[in-house]
Amino acid sequence: MKKGIHPDNYRPVVFKDMSNEDVFITRSTINAKETIELDGVTYPLVKIEISNTSHPFYTGKSKLVDTAGRVDKFMSRYGNRNKK
Repeated sequence: MKKGIHPDNYRPVVFKDMSNEDVFITRSTINAKETIELDGVTYPLVKIEISNTSHPFYTGKSKLVDTAGRVDKFMSRYGNRNKK
């Protein structure tokens, strides 16, 4: 590795999966605006949408995605262009 190009401010950071409320601690340099207290220690908190505990590839479960709202929105915008 090259000297002097890597950050020096690694610290423990909590990442929270918002889809299933799972939390894990790892070292990171990411800037966090929120904090969380775990086991009496305050850590910076980074909220994430998906992690290995909720991703269908790792869990083996597929989620049902409701696209009806998106399809209806598309049809209301663009579906009636050829009809007169």
